[in-house]
Amino acid sequence: MRNLQGVVMPRYAATICFSTPVGLLEVESADTGVTRVRLGSRQKPREVGDGDALEYARKAKGEILAYLEGGLKRFTVPVVLTGTPFQRAVWAKLLAIPYGKTRTYGDIAAELGKPRAARAVGTACGANPIPILVPCHRIVAGNGGLGGFGGGVRMKHELLELERTRATR
Repeated sequence: MRNLQGVVMPRYAATICFSTPVGLLEVESADTGVTRVRLGSRQKPREVGDGDALEYARKAKGEILAYLEGGLKRFTVPVVLTGTPFQRAVWAKLLAIPYGKTRTYGDIAAELGKPRAARAVGTACGANPIPILVPCHRIVAGNGGLGGFGGGVRMKHELLELERTRATR
């Protein structure tokens, strides 16, 4: 399947919607890994699918719940990231940010050799299809503000606070 920009999008074959301390989350996965995490899902808790796709969705659910309980600092479930080359480069930088640490949009732009692209980095973070697993919540504004987040600024604050308080344990 292709989106409007002609990028090949993986089809998902399994979906799990589940309750967490930060609200309902929905994980979609394909036979190769997790393809999407929806924050604040409006669906009812459910599990649909089979095979490897369902196993990846179940693993993501377990890892996300362990992370939110403070027992997991590094995700191991495979993710399938599709986007433009710039988006994929930004998301790769997000994956390299250590647990409990933050970077600014400008930091990521500079690391990519595009120091004037902080807004583009913000746009790529906003397009991240796999929040939490690909930790776009670890990106903050240059002025110290939280910036945006698909699950809302409150959820972003909660995730950063969870990591801050548990990073030294």
